[in-house]
Amino acid sequence: MADLIANARIGGCRSQYNAGYPHSCTGISTGSMPGAPPSLSHARSSGLAARRRGDPLGGFAPHPHPPTPRPRVRPAPATFRVAPGAAPLPACLLDVHPEVAAALAAGEAVVALESTIISHGMPHPANVETAARVEAAVRAAGAVPATIAVLGGTATVGLTRAQLERLGRAGTAVRKASRRDLAAVAAAGADGSTTVAATALLAAAAGIQVFVTGGLGGVHRGGHLSLDVSADLAELARSRIAVVCAGPKTLLDIPRTLEVLETAGVGVAALGTDEFPAFFTPRSGCAAPLRVENAAGFARMVLAQERLGLTSGLILGVPIPEHLAAEGQEIEAATATALAEAEAQGIQGAEITPFMLDRIQVLTQGRSLAANIQLILNNARVGAEVAVELSRLRRGGQGQATEG
Repeated sequence: MADLIANARIGGCRSQYNAGYPHSCTGISTGSMPGAPPSLSHARSSGLAARRRGDPLGGFAPHPHPPTPRPRVRPAPATFRVAPGAAPLPACLLDVHPEVAAALAAGEAVVALESTIISHGMPHPANVETAARVEAAVRAAGAVPATIAVLGGTATVGLTRAQLERLGRAGTAVRKASRRDLAAVAAAGADGSTTVAATALLAAAAGIQVFVTGGLGGVHRGGHLSLDVSADLAELARSRIAVVCAGPKTLLDIPRTLEVLETAGVGVAALGTDEFPAFFTPRSGCAAPLRVENAAGFARMVLAQERLGLTSGLILGVPIPEHLAAEGQEIEAATATALAEAEAQGIQGAEITPFMLDRIQVLTQGRSLAANIQLILNNARVGAEVAVELSRLRRGGQGQATEG
């Protein structure tokens, strides 16, 4: 994985990602760039000549000004304690809400929703209100919403309003659960808000094929050195799930994220645009691998993926609505400022996303929160349209999309 990320060929992306990276976004190799390190063959030959001259370092002297390592903020490890006399684990730790189960059995449209946005994405009560509005948007488009979380150690697919409120009030005290955390949270009988990776896993286990979220995780900037890569990418490589989102979060290295998705066999499309979106901005500078003109076109891809027996996922990048584009530019500037602050403070790993969200909200005086809400509502509408069309196609309907 390290070699994969470090040597990713960044093709089809404009030069905005050049800053701070030794790779060009035009796909040329590092060794062919002016000022780049010499090629491997040149390094070998010059090192051999130096050793023949008696230089034990083979022509490679220590850097005269080695970089000063930045302090790294290491979060305290989570501790899960099982109370004495705890009840035995049930045979099944997956609980599907009756409405969701009935809809799936009848072949009706169902849309999975993650719960990390409730506990870690917004303050209370905006988090619960937004979750309710997103579910309402899914229903208005003709699908059944299924918010997913771990409650009392049981993976729960489809939450009641009381359960949404439970997560929202607890906020960041709730464990953020990715795939690796699910067994620990379940064993402790604890609550957990599911990330994109865990939601995709549990949605697929329940039989749901369409999942709506705000932004996708990916390769963090500098991830080719730190290996800070979201588990979302690995999960999409092994779970048959269609994720409708606004693209990768802008704090990520989007070119390398797209490269890893390509290598993992994850289909990536953009809705109505040739350029892949990047969360708060409709233009990332990277060409979209695929383009679909409407939800029906993407639904046909989802069905084809299923009928081909492919077990990996699909991604539909939905650009942020145009009327929010101006606010998106302001948020992008705030993102750059917050990234610099995070780097200066040595904030990395799982701690960087909540830090960034908090700082961006402060720097934009709350406008990023309003834009985030509109973004996820727009994604919910599109995702529900995909699910409704997918249900229609399964019942023998013919797709009506025309690809451009």
